Amino acid sequence: MQQVMNDVEIRGAYKKFGTNVVLGGVDLDVKQGELLTLLGPSGCGKTTTLNLIAGFIDADQGELYIKGKRMNGVPPYKRDLGMVFQGYSLFPHMTVYENLEFGLKLHKVDKTESGSRIKNALEIVKMTGLEQRYPRELSGGQRQRVAIARALVVQPKLLLLDEPLSNLDAKLRQELRMEIKRLQKEVGVTTIFVTHDQEEALSMSDRIVIMDRGKVEQVGTPTEIYANPRSEFVFNFIGKSNSMHGSIVHIDANNITVQRENGEQMLVEAGNVMGADRLCSIGDQVKLYIRPEKVAIGPVSDADYDLHTVRITQMNYLGSSWEIFTSFQGDSLQVQCSDIDPAWTIGSEVKIGWKPSDVMLIKQ
Repeated sequence: MQQVMNDVEIRGAYKKFGTNVVLGGVDLDVKQGELLTLLGPSGCGKTTTLNLIAGFIDADQGELYIKGKRMNGVPPYKRDLGMVFQGYSLFPHMTVYENLEFGLKLHKVDKTESGSRIKNALEIVKMTGLEQRYPRELSGGQRQRVAIARALVVQPKLLLLDEPLSNLDAKLRQELRMEIKRLQKEVGVTTIFVTHDQEEALSMSDRIVIMDRGKVEQVGTPTEIYANPRSEFVFNFIGKSNSMHGSIVHIDANNITVQRENGEQMLVEAGNVMGADRLCSIGDQVKLYIRPEKVAIGPVSDADYDLHTVRITQMNYLGSSWEIFTSFQGDSLQVQCSDIDPAWTIGSEVKIGWKPSDVMLIKQ
């Protein structure tokens, strides 16, 4: 089996702005040909990491390698990168063609080769025929396509995208995220994508890097990140979640039994413990998490389900699904389901259930 090379390697990157530590020892590998997304809340260090790779800033400590070459202190124009910014950054006085041609002139590409590359880049982003338009004559989505084409036309080793879709409306964002994913696979360029949008990251990425307060919390495929979060922060940041408190009253080879303050007991699969300390004992205070879509509601007959009775407090229709809020012995518990019973109303008592394998536990 052929080993996949790393196009980017960051080792022990520290960065401070004044007294604020924005990167606190980041280690990261970016595989050849993948689309890797840096995801996290504002101030987590994702854009700083991207700027470090681009060469706009230098780390106070640590090493950066691109294609196996040490890049500490190497200026951006010598790193052979393509960059797409949130605000497009197109030259307003230049046509689409001239915007793409600008970078090729800097790279001293001859006119024949330049014309061929521009034609190909515009075909990839589906902008053929608009070469002579100015940015002001284009829609927001078209301007962003031109910005991507301009980054690709120089045939960079790496493509860096810093929140490129955040200025667009929801429908256009969805269309363009699929376009970026398609063209990234078509061109094969290693791509690093920065976003704070979970849906964007989950739908586009080969792997996701979850960051918080200058640290890497978890790296994995979208499925791994969503289904097997390693920390409470990752579980809460990705997707929706329900949380409940309790204490451990029984442990066996298969399940951990947690008793809530009201005396009701819940089962958690023994392997579903998050955090650094995963060794549980009877009496430990814990917090339980479960995704709304993992909660079954209505007649639940599966013998594997942990069953409970709740009271409906709110029902929201979302088009493709229903969002139902319930009162679960003092806790608010959210359920997501595709259909509802017409007899359900606010105040109705209903059965809910979940599998112990769908509940995550973290020690407090």
